[in-house]
Amino acid sequence: MRSRWFVAGGFLVAAPALAQAPAVRSEQLPPLQQQWQQRGLPQVQQPPDVPDTPGQDQQTQVQPPAGALPPAATGSTPPAATGSTPPATMDRPNAWLPAATVKLQALDKVNAQTATLTIQVGGSATFGSLTITAKGCFVRPADQPPDAAAYLDVTDSHSDSPGFAGWMLKDEPSVSMMQDPIYDLRVAGCA
Repeated sequence: MRSRWFVAGGFLVAAPALAQAPAVRSEQLPPLQQQWQQRGLPQVQQPPDVPDTPGQDQQTQVQPPAGALPPAATGSTPPAATGSTPPATMDRPNAWLPAATVKLQALDKVNAQTATLTIQVGGSATFGSLTITAKGCFVRPADQPPDAAAYLDVTDSHSDSPGFAGWMLKDEPSVSMMQDPIYDLRVAGCA
């Protein structure tokens, strides 16, 4: 027994069909993406094995409620969308606000010592053999998901240890990390 697939309310729904022998297609099908583009369908509309000829298996087709499908899927355009004005988007600006101090969480991996450092932007602090200079700190506005980013310049008094200069993010520390065998730094926030 084959099933027909339909999009209803944003979900892909299977409706049982009458038992039929599978249709054999003699021509080679183009790639899936080309089929959908030729039909003008969105990419998640329906699987390619569902014939889209009207009138077949009308008794088993599930019709979604009015307005459940986008206009491209129903083949009609709503009256409001006939104008030349594109629909409005709800993109928020990627705004960051400057802060005056950087709060860091420092770890000495050898001695298992931790410290919370508060550094004024433009100032420096030391932790073990590290000298940490805060060059900037920014936070997200209150109406956006909270996050903090700090630009740090870290030098080590040991000549064989690597330094660090760059941005560190509070919520994504693995994006930009200081690679040091002894010390670890994380941004705890900005104030």
